[in-house]
Amino acid sequence: MLQSLRLDAALAAPSRATIPASSFVCPQISLRSSRVLSGRRVAAAERSAVAARVQAVAELFPSVEGAEDAGEEEEADVAPVKAKTGKKALVFKRDQTRSKRFLEIQKLRDRNGEYEPVEALEIVKATASVKFDESVEAHFRLNIDPKYADQQLRATVSLPKGTGQVVRVAVLTQGEKQREATEAGADVVGAEDLIERIAGGFLEFDKLVATPDMMPKVARLGRLLGPRGLMPNPKAGTVTTDLASAVVDFKAGKVEYRADKTGIVHVLFGKASFSNEDLLINLVAVANSVDANRPPGAKGVYWKTAYICATMGPSVRVNVSALRDFKLPGASS
Repeated sequence: MLQSLRLDAALAAPSRATIPASSFVCPQISLRSSRVLSGRRVAAAERSAVAARVQAVAELFPSVEGAEDAGEEEEADVAPVKAKTGKKALVFKRDQTRSKRFLEIQKLRDRNGEYEPVEALEIVKATASVKFDESVEAHFRLNIDPKYADQQLRATVSLPKGTGQVVRVAVLTQGEKQREATEAGADVVGAEDLIERIAGGFLEFDKLVATPDMMPKVARLGRLLGPRGLMPNPKAGTVTTDLASAVVDFKAGKVEYRADKTGIVHVLFGKASFSNEDLLINLVAVANSVDANRPPGAKGVYWKTAYICATMGPSVRVNVSALRDFKLPGASS
């Protein structure tokens, strides 16, 4: 009896736990609803992220925020660009690594200008301002491609006024030729003994002259002498039977030149201590030699540009036509 009364009371009393309405919904409809709800949550999260970014931008740029909020256009304060000073203000990047001395002396010439040979030499001598006696060099760009055999250029020229350097000459020969070389003024003379000394590291000479009969024995020194430009070569006048003339010429100022792989010839033709006249005589001699030894495969315009400079100075462009046509005073036409 008591149990039935309790059951009736329980049925009559309102239930504390309400049954969720979703339990009466079809499972497919429930899944769709959850997906819609998830998509809405993602969209709400994205809107919150966008709002946060807009707020961050507004904090960084108050003028933008003010324009959006108040509808007024205000110009943001822009920090003035700091002007570059010192070497950083130079137009050419390569000048930023130059010394103050170089930057000053290069003002003596127009970077894009061409000069007559006499005026160019005066500028070069004015730029030679270091403590040692600088060499004066010529650099000629020619219209040749040395990768072709008929466009290679390698020759020698005897500078009438010398190079201003002390040239040490070594001679490889045997028999009576050794006495001839010694009398001509060779610094080192020898045969197999000198070859052994060179193979052991002896390189105290600037030119190595050899007779043709010694060349098969000199061949094994190619890896040592070749990269240093000391290997005897008939085109350079260092393989000859006339040892006396070769020694005298090299000591008097005979220099070898050749075109590098880009078709540029580099020649030393004196010292900054030379007079303008002596430098001019040597420069004209070099230019005439380059013309006389024009490779057979060179077509069209042979000369492109010509520059001269001191060892530690800027280059000065020389008018090619004026250089090639220059006539020395007293020279026969």
